[in-house]
Amino acid sequence: MGENKLTGLFFGSFNPVHVGHLVIANYMLEYTEIKELWFIVSPQNPLKSRNSLAPEYHRLEMVRLAIGEFNKMKASNIEFKMPKPSYTIDTLAYLKDKFPKRDFALIMGADNLKSFEKWKNYKQILENYKIFVYPRIEFNNLENKFEGDIIITNAPIIEISSSFIRDGIKQKKEMSFFTNEKVGEYIKECGLYK
Repeated sequence: MGENKLTGLFFGSFNPVHVGHLVIANYMLEYTEIKELWFIVSPQNPLKSRNSLAPEYHRLEMVRLAIGEFNKMKASNIEFKMPKPSYTIDTLAYLKDKFPKRDFALIMGADNLKSFEKWKNYKQILENYKIFVYPRIEFNNLENKFEGDIIITNAPIIEISSSFIRDGIKQKKEMSFFTNEKVGEYIKECGLYK
């Protein structure tokens, strides 16, 4: 992965990563100027509760398994070493310091853009980074109320959520087709989300 390519940062708990995440990631690489994409596995989202969160090393491994050998994507544990809860602005500052020649952009769902002003130092993010937004069913007619380089994409709307998969596993349903096969096997082997 070379320098100066636009690197998309796809933040999430990925609890677990599922085909919807992979479809969005693939769309961003094929239909935007993003040339490579890093899944930033978040140990703890400050706006979400910790309940039913699988240990971070399991979530990172599931992202690795989901990506496989595809070299335009990578799983990143960059936030594991940072203070918790992790704030996007702090991660961006750390990455810019560590990779000064790289250009980074954010990838977020329309639901996150809707609540973006709740993010720590959100104006600083708007001033310094491109943001690629993918649609969500409940935020389909999203109006962008922010000034900044925000690109609303036409990525497919995937109505699969990690919580739906976790609930299905708790109910002893076969959920491996909602993840990729290797991720499904890993969840079973490790007894996650039961």
